Amino acid sequence: MSITVTTWSLEQRSPGDLLPAAAPEGDVRIVRAEVPSPEFSRFLYASVGGDIRWIDRLPMTYAEWHKLLDRPGVETWVAYENGTPAGYVELAARGEQGDGPEGVVEIVYFGLLPAFRGRRIGGHLLSYATARAWDLAERWPGLAPTERVWLHTCSKDGEHAMDNYLRRGFTLFDTKVAQEPDAPNPGPWPGAARD
Repeated sequence: MSITVTTWSLEQRSPGDLLPAAAPEGDVRIVRAEVPSPEFSRFLYASVGGDIRWIDRLPMTYAEWHKLLDRPGVETWVAYENGTPAGYVELAARGEQGDGPEGVVEIVYFGLLPAFRGRRIGGHLLSYATARAWDLAERWPGLAPTERVWLHTCSKDGEHAMDNYLRRGFTLFDTKVAQEPDAPNPGPWPGAARD
């Protein structure tokens, strides 16, 4: 069995493109996880993407996770509500590893754990993380200044994902439609998916 998946790529070309969302009420903080931690990153990845078929990184080994996270210009920013992880963003500078032109930062992963969706945290987290993508080179000596921030989303992602990106000032630059194997939602651990 296969499913049709539409993937949209969006970008910002200037820090002035960012249209920040208002911060949500309550105790919501966004903190950079400065120590590369495969365990924590895998927890975030599986917890955020478990009900929307994020499966590409699940087979990775501990060493593969660590190598990915320990590269110059890779950052994980985590939103906490009342001390509890609510969602995260992974940023990656491109060009440093021969994976694209310098001055480009990709928002590789972005999302909220299911219990925190619909509470205005997503727009705030995306706004904050996009600003951190624009000033990434300030934290990484030798990294080229950011000239472009981009991301992709697809029809498997949450129903409000595209609207959030557009409202933050991202513009569409590419659309692709492809067939993918119909994989079950893995959940944060086997059998925990909420379909």
